[in-house]
Amino acid sequence: MSLNAVVRTPKVAPEASSRAPRARLEPVTAPRARRKPKLAYALVALGGAMAIGAAQIGLSLAITQDSFTLASLSSQQGDLNLRTQALQEELTGMSSPQALATSASALGMVVAGAPSYLRLSDGAVIGAGTGAGWASTVDPNGAGAVSNSLLQAPTNDATDGPVTEGATTPTEQLPPAITDGLPSPTTH
Repeated sequence: MSLNAVVRTPKVAPEASSRAPRARLEPVTAPRARRKPKLAYALVALGGAMAIGAAQIGLSLAITQDSFTLASLSSQQGDLNLRTQALQEELTGMSSPQALATSASALGMVVAGAPSYLRLSDGAVIGAGTGAGWASTVDPNGAGAVSNSLLQAPTNDATDGPVTEGATTPTEQLPPAITDGLPSPTTH
């Protein structure tokens, strides 16, 4: 079969009589009466808009409050980190060998002499076998001692009583006071 052999038949339009009759168009002489919008729809739309606005304000206030809380906690964390660092430095100074030797000397402890050993097989004491003398041969604060800057305790200049919290040593550099405004360099 060839392509030329296929006969095409034209499509025939259906008869006009089989269609439903069309309504005739007529000119509009007067506009149609409009229905009044119902008050209930307007109130629902207005109430919905107000509810959305109130929810946005509430969320904004909650987020703002959380940001202030977060800033406060961050400030506290910074203060605690500084306090931890200061306490760690104090602990390092207190556990230094010089501080331990000074504390031991104050408690009446002395440096032992030559070591002695106990032989377990027969219970014999090998070595001097005598206790240490009553006078220590090591003076941790003597002329040959190197000063430890971590051991210098702050003093309170006002009284000779206990050191108060926040007292500073004379060698510590304090920032300038800002009671009279921010400090500025002097120029000529």
